[in-house]
Amino acid sequence: MARPRILVVGAGFAGVECVRRLERRLAPGEADITVVTPNSYQLYLPLLPQVASGVLTPQSVAVSLRRSERHRTRILPGTAVGVDPAAKVCVVRTITGELTDRPYDHLVLAPGSVTRTFDIPGLAEHARGMKTLAEAAHLRDHVIAQLDLADACGDPAEQDGRLRFVVVGGGYAGTETAACLQRLTTRAVERYPRLEAHRISWHLVDLAPRLMPELGDALGRAALDVLRRRGIEVSLGVSVAKAGATEVTLTDGRVLPTRTLIWTAGVAASPLVATLGTPTERGRLVVTPEMAVPGAPGVFALGDAAAVPDLAQDTEGAVCPPTAQHASRQGRTVADNVVAALRGQPPRPYRHRDLGLVVDLGGTDAVSKPLGVPLRGLPAQAVARGYHWGALRTGVAKTRVLTNWLLNAVAGDDFVRTGFQERRPATLREFEQTDAYLTAQEIRARTARR
Repeated sequence: MARPRILVVGAGFAGVECVRRLERRLAPGEADITVVTPNSYQLYLPLLPQVASGVLTPQSVAVSLRRSERHRTRILPGTAVGVDPAAKVCVVRTITGELTDRPYDHLVLAPGSVTRTFDIPGLAEHARGMKTLAEAAHLRDHVIAQLDLADACGDPAEQDGRLRFVVVGGGYAGTETAACLQRLTTRAVERYPRLEAHRISWHLVDLAPRLMPELGDALGRAALDVLRRRGIEVSLGVSVAKAGATEVTLTDGRVLPTRTLIWTAGVAASPLVATLGTPTERGRLVVTPEMAVPGAPGVFALGDAAAVPDLAQDTEGAVCPPTAQHASRQGRTVADNVVAALRGQPPRPYRHRDLGLVVDLGGTDAVSKPLGVPLRGLPAQAVARGYHWGALRTGVAKTRVLTNWLLNAVAGDDFVRTGFQERRPATLREFEQTDAYLTAQEIRARTARR
């Protein structure tokens, strides 16, 4: 008798925790487990701004999937681009560009999210994201390149454009990115004798009226004070009206000469969710408290791609926020429910009360709210880095990150460019492959031919 086939899509916090739990709970011959991911590592996304600023090396936050002691899970290098729940087939585009059909008995969808964009003229062509390891490494190269080019340039107008950096998005990603990269340029300018520090300007803009509202008024204002004290201009209630190669036009009419537009204005569920043809809520798959997808037998969804009911909240209709904390715990619950389905046992609903939030602003600056206790400054920084360090999955990753932190604190940065993807397009579509997915009609036609 053929063993049940468990297919896990995604190797983020949710997917990796699910696979690890399945490997521990299932006997060697009880099921075949395959994980679909374009890269054989788990990206520790919260530390990505520190990669862009050079505090951490890219390898530090890329936790290998092949360090498992069991090695029972097959890794399929590719991206799931469509699902036919009726045929129980997932269509995968491999890293070589080929399409392959993967039948499954149980499917766990944890494809994560992509950068949320809007129909703004020039945005797709000129904005840079901060969602993948490649984007972070490319952004670091780009920022240092602007300093190099400004230092070598004799035109004051061109220098002003190269030394002005615009970050859109006042959430965690945008705030941490602006804070960390501003520290990078402030320190780097000491190595450029022809550049004056006061000419480097950073702008953080967001359409919301407050910075990081999840932190509450007091901590949000504290983070805002830190940014403004460093010289970062923060504009709230404002967004981008038009983007060009050498300037950005804001919705309040201002035109900012710049060669750098960093777009971190939220995330949207992976385009994969639209291929199932099942109900969605604000772009995320509607699921039961057990994270099963109604109308799709054998399919579970979790993490950023699913609107998982938040049973720990008293508010009716509340769903879990797309955080690493929830994704990891949802992964373990889904694994238990897959095992229960294999063994004919009842599933259990997901319930977890949020443990708090941490925001690392670089150096000794941070704001944190562990277990509802507001912290700022050095205590908040200790909590933030301690939380991230403890959440890293392997001892090797912990050692690399700690070593990088210590080395950067003692020796600083060399501010060198690696030439990473120097001549490749730096668009969101290029890095996040948002145009690689099939339509529902294409998927149905493909599975019908089978």
